[in-house]
Amino acid sequence: MFQIILTTVTSALLMISGGGAFAQAYPNKPIKIIVPAGPGDSCDILTRLIAPKLTERLGQAIVVDNRAGSAGQLGLTLLKQAPADGYTLGCGQGGNMVIVPLAYAKVAYDSRKDFTPMAMMASNFLALVVSPKTPFKTVKELIDYGKANPGKLTFGTNGEGAFLHFASEQFRMMSGFEYMHVPYKDMNAVFTQMLGGDISASMGSFISVQPLADSGKLRMLGIARATRSPDYPNVPTISETVPGFASGGWFGIIGPAGVPREITMLLNKEVNWALQQPDVRERMKKLGLEIHTEPPEFFTDLMNKDFENWGKVVKGMGFKPL
Repeated sequence: MFQIILTTVTSALLMISGGGAFAQAYPNKPIKIIVPAGPGDSCDILTRLIAPKLTERLGQAIVVDNRAGSAGQLGLTLLKQAPADGYTLGCGQGGNMVIVPLAYAKVAYDSRKDFTPMAMMASNFLALVVSPKTPFKTVKELIDYGKANPGKLTFGTNGEGAFLHFASEQFRMMSGFEYMHVPYKDMNAVFTQMLGGDISASMGSFISVQPLADSGKLRMLGIARATRSPDYPNVPTISETVPGFASGGWFGIIGPAGVPREITMLLNKEVNWALQQPDVRERMKKLGLEIHTEPPEFFTDLMNKDFENWGKVVKGMGFKPL
């Protein structure tokens, strides 16, 4: 009888302490982070920036595994298929987790069911730029021209159904003008055509267009941010002309669906710590990225809001999945 009672008490104690013991045992081997893009991509830069910090805190090597292909689908599919034990993570971003599912008829994953949002790392914002050969000096001048000359204004993007295509369409619909969409394989091709004056305008990440604007190769009309950037107070926002318009991307650490809550919270804590280190903050500031150190629920809510927002844009523009 005594032995039965002792066994029952021991089992109860194990159940009570199990979560803590489980969390303390993790990690006990290297952690792999799949980056569903090539070297130099924002996800790649951010992941490699925090990896040494996580190694320092967790005591295990962080292995960055670049798996580019199919607009991020290859890497995220591999992550979806990985064990939900916290040893295979990934870098998710708005493009591959929201835009791709909306743009393609067949996607091998469901972003809201197949992954565990863990820690939002950063967000960025877009900028509206024009060729210096155009007469536009302000956002209003570009919009007025587009209204007066339907279809003559050309907008270059990095492809049909790409994030920048949807962002340009959102800007068009909220502004009430018309333009001709000219898709290219990548933004380098778009910028080249703009330098020659063959393309009038484009949306691009602020960090990618800022050097071109500073050198005079492109003219920046405004940034797609709700308020002016504290670091660039003289650059107007598009929302000053088009109320409510803001657009940008986000990047965060995710895992397969079903990662234990203890591991999710531990990784959220350590990623947030890494992001607040002075050298990391300075590097991210230079990249034009805004740091996020919120709980996992913030990440989940943001993704859900993005699906709602971009879903309306896709419907409004009459886009048919590719």
